[in-house]
Amino acid sequence: MEPPTSPKIQKVIHVTYLIVAIDITSLFLQLSVTPYLAKKMGFDTLWFGYLQTTVGVMQLLGGPVFGRFADIFGARAALSLSCFASMVSFLLLAAADSTILLFLHKLPAVFMHVLPGSQMVVADLSESGKRAEALAKLGLCFGIGMIAGSSLGGTLSTHYGEKFTACVAAGGSLVSLLLVLKFIPKHTKKHATKQSNGGAGSVFNLKEIIRLMKFPGVAKTFTVKIISGLPSGIFQVMFFIIAINVFQLQPKQNGYLMAYFGLVQMVIQGAVIGRLTARYSEYSLLRVTVGLSSFVGLAQALTTNVFQFCFVAVPMMFCTSVFNVITDSILTKSVPASDTGAMLGLCASVQSFMRTVGPTIGGFLYETYGVASFGYTQFSVNIIVFSLLLISHTKRNL
Repeated sequence: MEPPTSPKIQKVIHVTYLIVAIDITSLFLQLSVTPYLAKKMGFDTLWFGYLQTTVGVMQLLGGPVFGRFADIFGARAALSLSCFASMVSFLLLAAADSTILLFLHKLPAVFMHVLPGSQMVVADLSESGKRAEALAKLGLCFGIGMIAGSSLGGTLSTHYGEKFTACVAAGGSLVSLLLVLKFIPKHTKKHATKQSNGGAGSVFNLKEIIRLMKFPGVAKTFTVKIISGLPSGIFQVMFFIIAINVFQLQPKQNGYLMAYFGLVQMVIQGAVIGRLTARYSEYSLLRVTVGLSSFVGLAQALTTNVFQFCFVAVPMMFCTSVFNVITDSILTKSVPASDTGAMLGLCASVQSFMRTVGPTIGGFLYETYGVASFGYTQFSVNIIVFSLLLISHTKRNL
């Protein structure tokens, strides 16, 4: 099947945005349930960290493979698999009445990659010069889903319980699956994907993934994405524990806070990033966000209450949003169009890697040095990365 013709492209992209908004809504419904359900089952910080690590491991294993799967079998097959896996996971959460079932509901996460799959669709169908803006609009949809899911999750959990909330999340994934089957074309590549090794076997070929790292600039940008993003990733993984133990937030209050984050992200993704990418180069924006992120970490370390954190959250969300969009855009432009799915799968695996190591590192920092250590770590790491990027840029211009 051929990719959609020009009149249909915008319709496919708009439906893709809708799918992301629904999927993220369902995800945040689930996220609003899991910490409190785990607490009811007697989980402490360590065991909750193990639960988070399970998700990270599953998605770390599945991310690169999912990307290759999407490149070979097409967007519809990949997104259908992801939506179905999400639905199964949320239904298992609804049925969870023991520690084993709570861990089992995380296993389908190996296939839960709706956002990377949607990024592939948008990257394939958008013009190269407007790719960062198009990807930023996916972040806008993420913000909408965060607001809807967090607000609805807190309300539903309070009035109807965690299991009902998980069932609503599963219903959202079912709607996403139906939209994928109805509107997403089998293939979105503008040119037929050409596999060097041919066939579905390439899905599990690590040489194909290593090959992507050899394209100019890919290894450097990918390394920056991992190292610079790790401190903020650790903080994000530990945030629900911080919200409960440090800020003493109840489910409904936590939902409002997450909705606030979503609103900030919507403004940044929808109204700011497009204007920035139109005026400045992506590499310039990358350097600025890494540098600014170091000072955000310092401010974060000095934060003592949730009111102060709401102010710090604005530059924090700005740095995270711009950094992720810019690095994804640079990396997808650095590889052939036939490999955008695999590249975005690798980008998604970075987040999974953070969810894998984040609970262990974050738990150690939290228990040993306190919550301020997250901010100081972010400051130290990012000021070093910024200095190296600045030195590299200066040498290149000499």
